[in-house]
Amino acid sequence: MSSRIPGGLEDLLHRPIVGILATVTPDGSPDQSPMRFQWDGAHLRMSHTIPRRKFTSLQANPNYSFVLTDPDAPARCLEARGWLVTVQGDEDGKFYAELARLYGDADGGPPDDVDDRVVLILDATRFVAK
Repeated sequence: MSSRIPGGLEDLLHRPIVGILATVTPDGSPDQSPMRFQWDGAHLRMSHTIPRRKFTSLQANPNYSFVLTDPDAPARCLEARGWLVTVQGDEDGKFYAELARLYGDADGGPPDDVDDRVVLILDATRFVAK
C-alpha cells in the first residue's frame, strides 16, 4: 500500500466513475454500495442520507475502502482506503445537485430526501493499484 496515488491511475479520481464504497456494519458484516463521488486532492466527498445503513456504519466504524474500475479498461483499478473525517450538512441539496451535474444529469434538482442529505468527507490515506 502507498499513501501516493500509483502512477497512471490518478485520472480515475477525476472522472465521473461510480465507485464501490465498502464499510463494516455495526454487527461486523461487510457492506458495499455504488457511490458517486468528487475528489478534491485529499478527500473523497459523497452525498448520502442520515437514515441509511452506510451512514450508520461509518459512524460506528469510520474505516472504508473505495474501489474505482476504469469503464474503458477494466484491468485498471484503484483502491483508496482511509476513514470518515467529518459529515457536513447539504443544505438545499447543493452538493447532491453538483454531483448530478458532474455525472451528466444537468437537470439534477434537489432530491426528495433533501432534509436528511449530508456530505461524507472521507480522508484518503492509502492507495492500492488493483
